[in-house]
Amino acid sequence: MSQNYLENILIVSIVPYFLEKEFIWFQEHLQDIVQSVKTQTFFQDNVAFLRTGESHNISQLLRKLDEMGYEKVFTVSDPGEFSSQGGIIEVFPINMLQALRLDFLGNTLEAISLLDVKIENEEKSKELLKKKLKGQALFSDVKNLKAEDYLVHLDHGVGKFNGMKTIEIDKELKEYYILKYAQGDTLYVPVELERKLSRYVGFTNPAVARLGSLLWQKTKRKIKEEVEKLAKELLALYAKKETVTRPPYRKDPELERQLQEGFLYQETPDQLQAIEDIKKDLQEEKPMDRIVCGDVGFGKTEIAIRTSFLAAANNYQTAIICPTTILASQHYQQFKKRFEKLAINVAMLSRLQTKQEQKKILQKIKDGQVDIVIGTHRLLSKDIEFKRLQLLIIDDEQRFGVKQKEKLRNQNPAIDLLSLSATPIPRTMYLALSSFKNISLMQTPPKGRMAIHAHIVPYSKKIIKKAIESELARKGQVYFLHNRVATIENIKQNLQVLVPKARLAVIHGRLQEKELMKTMSDFSEGKTNVLVATTIIENGIDLPNVNTIIVEDATRLGLAQAYQIKGRVGRSFIKSFAYLLYKPKFLTPIAKERLKALHEAKELGSGYRLALKDLELRGAGNILGREQSGAINKIGLNLYCQILAESVEKLRN
Repeated sequence: MSQNYLENILIVSIVPYFLEKEFIWFQEHLQDIVQSVKTQTFFQDNVAFLRTGESHNISQLLRKLDEMGYEKVFTVSDPGEFSSQGGIIEVFPINMLQALRLDFLGNTLEAISLLDVKIENEEKSKELLKKKLKGQALFSDVKNLKAEDYLVHLDHGVGKFNGMKTIEIDKELKEYYILKYAQGDTLYVPVELERKLSRYVGFTNPAVARLGSLLWQKTKRKIKEEVEKLAKELLALYAKKETVTRPPYRKDPELERQLQEGFLYQETPDQLQAIEDIKKDLQEEKPMDRIVCGDVGFGKTEIAIRTSFLAAANNYQTAIICPTTILASQHYQQFKKRFEKLAINVAMLSRLQTKQEQKKILQKIKDGQVDIVIGTHRLLSKDIEFKRLQLLIIDDEQRFGVKQKEKLRNQNPAIDLLSLSATPIPRTMYLALSSFKNISLMQTPPKGRMAIHAHIVPYSKKIIKKAIESELARKGQVYFLHNRVATIENIKQNLQVLVPKARLAVIHGRLQEKELMKTMSDFSEGKTNVLVATTIIENGIDLPNVNTIIVEDATRLGLAQAYQIKGRVGRSFIKSFAYLLYKPKFLTPIAKERLKALHEAKELGSGYRLALKDLELRGAGNILGREQSGAINKIGLNLYCQILAESVEKLRN
């Protein structure tokens, strides 16, 4: 028989036992394996041995390949894949260097031939396959499923989750996920293959097709081709960053101990892990690019303090960019307090200062007399010259555009970048999920922190009056959120009539900086006790005495924004309340969904999951600077990210 045709063939499952073996092992032990298939259930379940001239039920063979962990594709290109059309099955066994074609006539296997699809490097190929399987498990995310949730099956596309079922097969009980497809089609997925499932996160309800249609394989192939182009662009963009190096940071345990003693709280396990991650990054030669994603009030500022300290201990300067003057000013006070005994100079640069003051600070930055400078976008201005800038910290990074973030980076390619975020934007999350960015998740609340009592109720003056009076009665303070500058003064007057005892003030983005800071200062000192504000308060303002927030119309806010604002209270260990009001007659289906998601996210630490939900409801917009939402809608964000991560790994190899 020609060397392109084979008499028989062995196909093994994608399981750790076989993944660890070299190809030569399968040739040497072929007879043992064939014998074991007759007597041992492991080999019966995980091996297919086919001979030409034998009879096989094609649909049973295809099901077996699926259950052996092979991925169904339109065209086979890599180990672990198979495709079928009529009486032809193509498969790339993980125990071979080359793909095969199986030709059936009816149920008889007529011929087994080698295809011109090969791998050159056995070791690299195995490594890629292992990473791919790990990625599938990582992006799967099938915890806490509810009936009717959409799930994506790698081989069969989008279906609806219909519960779990235990079925007895060959006297063995097995648990299955049940997925419903169009026209009553049902798919049973064994729990051990749940890596083939991923939760559908998209921006519309997806189309559910029938099982077995070729449409899904074609869709997947088309998206893989698009994603490959995107991966190439990304790799080109990040390749520059990959080649840049800087000297690793030196450690100073004694100084570190002194700084830690100034921290008044017990670090959470996640905080300690994030600090460890950062130290590890800084001890490498490759510049750091890490995002720390944690709920509001979970201690991201302390992470920034410790990281800028590590830079100062290495005689480097740090720039910390905040989205608002209020936040910059608050950080400045905190940093100054923590560093006063350590001879580390902290300065603030903002439009609040006179031209003369700014000029003095600029000179000190240039001379290297300032170790840490905190400011707003002002820090991106052309007139700033650093003597030895090495660390850039971006707070509330979702408020800054890509170009702004890259500006300082382009001037200093070896700069270390730390981004802090409570609700990462899709682009960042995407990069984090797809091996370009490192991410540290902070999901453990500080000790003693209580969840905020959220009330999602129709708008009512009675509720507003009661909520304000209850908070003032316990000597606390209140945020009242009204997000329209044109009518905010009227709202203040109405509230004054409603609660005559309240001392009210108004704050919004169109106020002069000095007036804005004076209003905030009066409020933090307790001269006023109800602050009528726009969403200007969403960024990191930390006032422990404010423990009630009333959002006049929660449906007008994006989900991530509403969540962020809710987190402006409950910053201490006092019971806190959030009243998210809505006007029933303006309740659109999407606004309803948002309120439902907020209601479900009452527990602390759910900002990260909420950001994913926000993606689902708001649409991805411009992910990675390109319109990708069409492709994501078809296959879901989780599978899209998985394919992107796989493409990147493949290209890197």
